[in-house]
Amino acid sequence: MNRKTLKSDGFAGFRQFDDLEIMRVPQGTGVFAVLRPNEYEPHFLKRSTAGVFKKKIPTLPAETLFQEWVDGADILYIGKAGPGSKGNRGLRSQIKEFLDFGRGLPPGHWDGRLIWQLTHTDELIIAWKELPAEEVNQAEAAYHAAFVADHGRLPFANLVQARFKTGQA
Repeated sequence: MNRKTLKSDGFAGFRQFDDLEIMRVPQGTGVFAVLRPNEYEPHFLKRSTAGVFKKKIPTLPAETLFQEWVDGADILYIGKAGPGSKGNRGLRSQIKEFLDFGRGLPPGHWDGRLIWQLTHTDELIIAWKELPAEEVNQAEAAYHAAFVADHGRLPFANLVQARFKTGQA
């Protein structure tokens, strides 16, 4: 599972964080991925740029980050964007919050926080795939499972594997 397979599976965008125009991200629900550019090597900041979450500091020791790094993987994180409890969420809101989290704003969740301890995050790439709300959880679980099947572990910044819901494939 890599950039090419995501493109062939209908992912769009593929914009560097620094070049992303948030208003061009669809508002609908779906899944998104953070990818490293070609030739990107991991270097870690001593302190994460991410915002504090429930009084918890997101910074981890460098050795922990190196243990999470998946050599040879294009994909660094796979997340989801559901409709939210009021139906007003989606990819644009989720990606904006994710990027704001990296700029030090307090997040609504803790997911993907390892991204914000990498250097040169402005060069990282974000891609997304719109999906109906009822397919988002299963799609995230399927992408996690496919990544694990290929690499033997989750992407770098995914610390918890999404699970398939009982009774669904």
